[in-house]
Amino acid sequence: MLVSEELAERGLDRLRAAGHEVDVRVGLTPDELRDAIKGARALIVRSATQVDDALLEAGLDLVVVGRAGVGLDNVDVEAATKRGVMVANAPESNIVSAAEHTMAMLLAVARNVPQAHAALVQGRWERSRWEGVELLDKTLGIAGLGRIGKLVAQRAAAFGMRIIAFDPFVSAERARAMNIELVDIDRLVQESDFLTIHLPKTKETVGLIGRDMLLKAKPNLRIVNVARGGIVDEEALAEAVSGGVIAGAALDVFAKEPTTESPLFSVPGIVVTPHLGASTTEAQDKAGDDIADMINLALAGDFVPYAVNISAADANETMKPFLPLAERLGRLLASMFEVTPSSLEVIATGEIGSYDTRILTLAAQKGFFSAIHDEPVTFVNAPQVATSLGVEIKESKVPTGSTSDYVNLVTLRAGSHSIAATLVGPRRQARIVMVDDHVTDVPPADNMLVVRNDDRPGVIGLVGTLLGNAGVNIADMDVGRALTPGTALMVIAPTAEVTADVLAQLRAAAGIIEVTTLRA
Repeated sequence: MLVSEELAERGLDRLRAAGHEVDVRVGLTPDELRDAIKGARALIVRSATQVDDALLEAGLDLVVVGRAGVGLDNVDVEAATKRGVMVANAPESNIVSAAEHTMAMLLAVARNVPQAHAALVQGRWERSRWEGVELLDKTLGIAGLGRIGKLVAQRAAAFGMRIIAFDPFVSAERARAMNIELVDIDRLVQESDFLTIHLPKTKETVGLIGRDMLLKAKPNLRIVNVARGGIVDEEALAEAVSGGVIAGAALDVFAKEPTTESPLFSVPGIVVTPHLGASTTEAQDKAGDDIADMINLALAGDFVPYAVNISAADANETMKPFLPLAERLGRLLASMFEVTPSSLEVIATGEIGSYDTRILTLAAQKGFFSAIHDEPVTFVNAPQVATSLGVEIKESKVPTGSTSDYVNLVTLRAGSHSIAATLVGPRRQARIVMVDDHVTDVPPADNMLVVRNDDRPGVIGLVGTLLGNAGVNIADMDVGRALTPGTALMVIAPTAEVTADVLAQLRAAAGIIEVTTLRA
């Protein structure tokens, strides 16, 4: 794996301990990076490396891109998704550090700490000039009530501040539970004594706090931005503070970074720091640890909790054992078709049906389309592959309390075929319990044979004789009757792959209706 920026050594050690070859190449030019990425299965970056379509195209073996931090401004997530490359970040690695830096900036701009420090070390005692304001009983407006915004709210509450917030994705009930009043963005600016930004940088949020918005503010407003540069219009902000439209500001992030030139830097009422929000020992260590864990999971083919381009929630401990089962069922079901079916339905029955089952459905799609698609199929691009092949994906859930005979059951249906399996016993062993609506009980194998026949004596012996004469032994076998009488079904796990000649003999035998091979 290629690491293109500085990463905490502890994180690198985790990757090496997992058996990966780690190539640390810091400071490469874009051309050098495109050359270095060839053969790499993982790329780890921070904020400086631009992961664009050209770089992704050069990384033909790339499985995952890991961003050791929160933001993804420098990663073309859409291009990665199209190529089936997972993008993961470390969204919780620096949230405490960012929240604490927000409070540091809030206090610094309230009490003019940097300006007073600079004056004193330059030999000026300016006690009266740098009079500040208290936080007690002031209104703090929080734009973005996500992970960091919530931590800031908790800390500001300890200072006795009244808190209002703007976040279209948070319910009023949830906000009330945190003793926060939700308001629209205009009211947030109008009522706040302090305004702190914790929004992602998107086309909707760039320039959100501009001239028009600043004119709505009270003259004692102080703005803090430890989120992303560009959300606050820097030129408009400098003019607003210089002209007395608002009282001050504190910024840790800028539209272009790194930078040593900005209209903000010459305004006495503005505090600036060089993107220090995540610059703590603890945050750096945790970012390295978290992204190493995500990379290890991705390369092992497991679900990655912090993957940003997988449309599914994390799998809980109940759901996790069923993901490889669903993927294997998908491969087995796909092998039953000569022509791609128009739809695939994934049904979760029992306790697993009471959870978010999107990741289970993705696992089934991954297995199903891997068996019929030439290009690699991952949790990332499986839905896109389904769309490109014209396969409608259906997801059904039957929670606990149903009439199912099993505590948990995963069922896949496509066209005229179906297959279902569960996990049994203390070792959670997989068992196929239904094939084409015939009840059965057999462990899955990489090569299986499904024989549908008339439900009459002698057919089982006939099949066993034909396989035996061909030198094919049977490792596992079960016979199931249809849910409606008339036909029976044999599910056979042979010790070797059955040749085309033997399959032809089976299909021509009396009483045999259909012979299907399953391959996982």
